[in-house]
Amino acid sequence: MKKSISLVIASLLTLAIAGCGNSSTNSSKNGNVADAATPANASEKVTKIIVGTGTAFPKVCFIDENGKLTGFDVELLKEIDKQLPEYEFEFQTMDFSNLLLSLETKKIDLVAHVMEKNPERELKYSFNKEAYAHWRNRIVVAKDNDSIQSLDDLKGKKVLVGATSAQAQILENYNKEHDNAINIVYQNGAANDTVAQISTGRVDATLAADFVLPIIDPQSQLKASGDELSSADILYVFRKDDADSQKLSDAIDSAIKELKTNGTLGKLSTEWLGADVTADSVK
Repeated sequence: MKKSISLVIASLLTLAIAGCGNSSTNSSKNGNVADAATPANASEKVTKIIVGTGTAFPKVCFIDENGKLTGFDVELLKEIDKQLPEYEFEFQTMDFSNLLLSLETKKIDLVAHVMEKNPERELKYSFNKEAYAHWRNRIVVAKDNDSIQSLDDLKGKKVLVGATSAQAQILENYNKEHDNAINIVYQNGAANDTVAQISTGRVDATLAADFVLPIIDPQSQLKASGDELSSADILYVFRKDDADSQKLSDAIDSAIKELKTNGTLGKLSTEWLGADVTADSVK
């Protein structure tokens, strides 16, 4: 009996030694065993960030013919993500009108949808400081319409804008002071439905940023009319008074500065929007 036990122990020792030998062999092929099993940055915490964006804004955030989410906002955030190894961005798409509410309810961590900074939004949300685009809003009408040049000319007219958009805010502010003189029609469809609604006379006008017109109206059925109504920096939107959001905002600012310096930002703007709209900023 003792002899049998001794043989079992000897066999176990032999297997253990053989196992050590295999580990040693693997180590010689792959380097240090601990390094091979443990990523170099395992001690660094990577924070997942849920980015809220849309799918119906041509060239900005949309689904292409291959079913891929892409556009200026999407591709820029991918470049920003590369600059920030401490974060991992994940896109979540939804209707534009739901983006800010989703931010408030913590379903997403930031909004990326070429968002303008304005006083109304600043009351409830935080913005990063480094603008990644800049543009001006103007009235847009049918090409043969010469009668509308200002907001006053829109009194009694139907004007199409996206709900919760900066353009809607311009009209809403005007109506507060002019007894709801403009008939605001809130858009339910995609941005490219605007051309059809104006050209067929269902609505009289819309408001749009200067870069938008050639994107949504490649056949030039519409035109910008009158002087600019407002100018704005385009920024990302975060929850207000939130330490983690502020840390993320600061990190994104640093990344945008780098992408401006190395030319990536201007290149993306030209590629997707047809012009570099990143140079100016509101002071």
